[in-house]
Amino acid sequence: MFGIALGQTPAASTAPAAPSGGMNSILGFLPIILIFAVLYFLMILPQQRRQKKHAQMLEQIKRGDRVVLASGIHGIVSNVREQTFLIKVAENTELEVDKSAVSYKFGTQK
Repeated sequence: MFGIALGQTPAASTAPAAPSGGMNSILGFLPIILIFAVLYFLMILPQQRRQKKHAQMLEQIKRGDRVVLASGIHGIVSNVREQTFLIKVAENTELEVDKSAVSYKFGTQK
């Protein structure tokens, strides 16, 4: 608008227009794809391995094993049921806890 008022002509563009789509859009998503790949290998995969190892440990717990619960309570497994354990924590005192409440077997790594 001001070009007309001042008597100027718009400069003609001699450069060809950049091609749209194609390779530029793929290169634009490449950093995002790399971020997700790094997150998967650094965070998600190790967590899945830990969960699998914990599930195997829970399946191997048997009567008489010393365990530590997530709350920090130490005890001895007195009975194994389908979804729960009976944990003896003192004389004449047993707790029925969910299997997922067991953090680790006593004497083994966490």
